Amino acid sequence: MKYIRLHIHTASLLACGIALASCSPPVPAERPSAQTTARLEEKAAPSSETRVFFGETHLHTANSSDAVLMGTRLMPEDALRFGSGETVVSNTGIKAKLARPLDFMVVADHAEQIGTGREILTGNPLLTADPTVKRWAEMMKGTPEQSRSAARELISGFSQGKLPPILYDRVITAKLVESVWAQHVATVERYNQPGKFTAFIGYEFTSLVKGNNLHRIVVFRDGVEKFGKTMPFTALDSKDPEDLWKWFANYEQTTGGQVLGIPHNGNLSNGMMFALNDFKGGPLTADYARRRQYWEPLTEIVQAKGESESHPFLSPNDEFANFGKAGWDVGNLDLSATKTNDMFASEYAREALKRGLMLEAKLGINPFKFGMIGAGDIHTGLSTSEENNHLGETFILEPSAERAMRTEKRGSITRFGWQSLAAGLAAVWAKENTREAIFDAMRRREVYATTGTRLQVRLFGGWDFSERDLKGNWVKQGYARGVPMGGDLRPATSKAPSFIISALKDATGANLDRIQIIKGWVDASGQTHERIFNVAWSSPETRKVSKDGRLTAVGDTVDLKTATYSNSIGAVELRTVWRDPEFKPGVRAFYYARVLEIPTPRWPAYDAARYQFALPDGVKAESQERAYTSPIWYSPKVAP
Repeated sequence: MKYIRLHIHTASLLACGIALASCSPPVPAERPSAQTTARLEEKAAPSSETRVFFGETHLHTANSSDAVLMGTRLMPEDALRFGSGETVVSNTGIKAKLARPLDFMVVADHAEQIGTGREILTGNPLLTADPTVKRWAEMMKGTPEQSRSAARELISGFSQGKLPPILYDRVITAKLVESVWAQHVATVERYNQPGKFTAFIGYEFTSLVKGNNLHRIVVFRDGVEKFGKTMPFTALDSKDPEDLWKWFANYEQTTGGQVLGIPHNGNLSNGMMFALNDFKGGPLTADYARRRQYWEPLTEIVQAKGESESHPFLSPNDEFANFGKAGWDVGNLDLSATKTNDMFASEYAREALKRGLMLEAKLGINPFKFGMIGAGDIHTGLSTSEENNHLGETFILEPSAERAMRTEKRGSITRFGWQSLAAGLAAVWAKENTREAIFDAMRRREVYATTGTRLQVRLFGGWDFSERDLKGNWVKQGYARGVPMGGDLRPATSKAPSFIISALKDATGANLDRIQIIKGWVDASGQTHERIFNVAWSSPETRKVSKDGRLTAVGDTVDLKTATYSNSIGAVELRTVWRDPEFKPGVRAFYYARVLEIPTPRWPAYDAARYQFALPDGVKAESQERAYTSPIWYSPKVAP
């Protein structure tokens, strides 16, 4: 049996040979001691107001039909055991354990006919009476590629509304779905450990319009005492997100519980996720804006299927806008349609935030007023986000020497395995590790996204912060005299807003390169704008900002032959107070922080070093991991 102990490494690749079974992946030269890690964590929380919790809000198991057809056999219990720190054997026989367990998790299996894929695998005669389903059952027992082909057919059939008729038959599937869902809820309840590990009841609403992704993650604040025997509202009921919101309202009214939705990474929607019209093609209204802002206070901006903060086409002056785009900005989810440049504005979060300001001026309320989180969308049942211990997005992308170059083709479009990211994380500032506290922080948008790193970021906005505040309990002052990320600044007179921004490196990860503030605003003519400010960076004595706002690069210590890097550059911590030099009291604006680490190897580079092969030309082997905070908004009028 192969063995990976996640995050715990004892020897370099050269010292222990190349077999995955016999050694851990290479690691950076400087790794802090346990004492240093403890000091860093203490320094990150100078106040007991809130602390950061890292979690996964988007994970699939064998209860998701696409996952089981692709080869996944792990169940929600395996996912929760692994996330909370227990040892689990992967679908391909790798024994794995997280050295740093997650704080919270949402096992978000596709709710549409949940569990039926496993019934196809076991040959349920009610389902295999259909010849297509029977063929899929046979393919699932064949080679991994045959099983993968069956999954492609299922995804395409679901996307285009052409599944075998038997899978739309509620009479045949109702009892099965009810049983699987009841087991899922019971398992989540059993693994929820307030104060230690939070397991949320949740699922994925899988709205797919001709391959265009409008999925939502649904998260409940409640346990079974309020949730009861609630059955999920699915895309088989309606693909329209507004109908999902109506169901949310009914759930809250009838149970006294609370629920929210998190739109899927928008990059695979082919221009639908943040469109300027509703699902039916009508114009956005104030009522629509009010409901969307309330029911969807967050959006997912980075996961295994790429990153959706911004795009070089939309932000040509942003030198870091190309992260996580390769293979994911060419078509929709199932590759049934290619992408055109005019679609990007309705897919990426920064542009949506700018559009939200424009719509607020017109409608009186902002439909795209959301916080930002990262997630996995991993379909193996095992949530891992570390580059040097990436367990793969799907069964066929679990560790092997071949996975980086595995392909997914349709028409003229090809996606490669190496283009999948190692997934992201949701970071939440809450008072305790409980469903209630974490959900409430999500609701108030006091959250941020990371690309998998656990760097810690704070952002407060106010009107009178200064460098003096950093000498005292600045977190307490941030809450007392300002608002945290996700909040609203009150109207101004003439003074410009000031922001406290702090970033602390991941205790077992890379040093920090810089902190940037991204500002978006809408002018009097209704035109939207953006600007990126470099506000704090490592080695300020040698690195300078040019007239065009560009900062000297931090450097690069990555050795791709050994898949290592050195923390000899960068900073452990960056902190500053920044005041907007271009503020205009009558102009709507938002501000969020983006924090970049120094360059480090990506998972394909670790694979190449581990299995001793050369990566083909064109494979992106290193990157700068990062975090993105939720914005702070300014409006000349009190925000609704």
